[in-house]
Amino acid sequence: MRPALSAETVIAGVAGRPVRHSLSPLIHNAWLEAAGIDGVYVAFSPGVAAFAAFAGGLRGGVIRGLNVTAPFKQDALAIADDLTERARGAGSANLLLFEADGVIRADNTDGDGLLGAFAEQAPDFDSAAAPVVIIGAGGAARGAAHAFLAAGAPEVRIVNRDRARAEALAALFGPRARAFGVAEAEGALGGAGAVINATPVDLGHAAGPAIGLETLGPACVVMDMVYRPVRTAWLDAARDRGLVTVDGLAMLIGQAKPSFEAFFARPPGAIDVRALALAALER
Repeated sequence: MRPALSAETVIAGVAGRPVRHSLSPLIHNAWLEAAGIDGVYVAFSPGVAAFAAFAGGLRGGVIRGLNVTAPFKQDALAIADDLTERARGAGSANLLLFEADGVIRADNTDGDGLLGAFAEQAPDFDSAAAPVVIIGAGGAARGAAHAFLAAGAPEVRIVNRDRARAEALAALFGPRARAFGVAEAEGALGGAGAVINATPVDLGHAAGPAIGLETLGPACVVMDMVYRPVRTAWLDAARDRGLVTVDGLAMLIGQAKPSFEAFFARPPGAIDVRALALAALER
């Protein structure tokens, strides 16, 4: 059990709406306890129109920083005084740091989480070997496209029900990005090295692009960014075809590691936060 809070306790947290489902407090507080750090990580849920006022009020470093989740990632980017290249490239921020001099710094660790999840669960995947297909054209898709292009993907193919949105997103990344509508999905999947569901729903259980996996080659890796549930219908369909899969929980933990280091210290390796998260999901 962690000691009582003190004037020296380092405070960080996650802001989103809704946020009660977030596993971030469980993950970060488990690392804090394992490392014996005088810190605490809490959840905040400001009003949809109140994020700028909420985050702006934290200037000065009384709170060390925030992870930011939907729907505030673009708001977080807008309020920051200093942006990392990857936050600028992703077009959103999932990490704000509040410096003692009042400066707010923005970063985006989602790309680290995404590529780290592939390294962990699909270790033979080579991001530079073949095109990557991303389903969706929202903020998560933009972050994924930026991460894979930065990692050397020869092409990123963005598939979306609204083709115009896919075209707008592809235009941000230049000639190595292409847009496809759902009706063109089969062509987009041809020769793909990886296919990522970057929509906020499990395609097998909720509304979303109905895209079959039958044309994928045996070496293609399939990922779902969803982590509730960890085993989605999308990933089950891929496993049924014998494909390697990557789940959203691995990405969540992967993006949490550099955030924890920015807030507190390097995460301790002596605790299995994935097992804790899986147990929490089962409850």
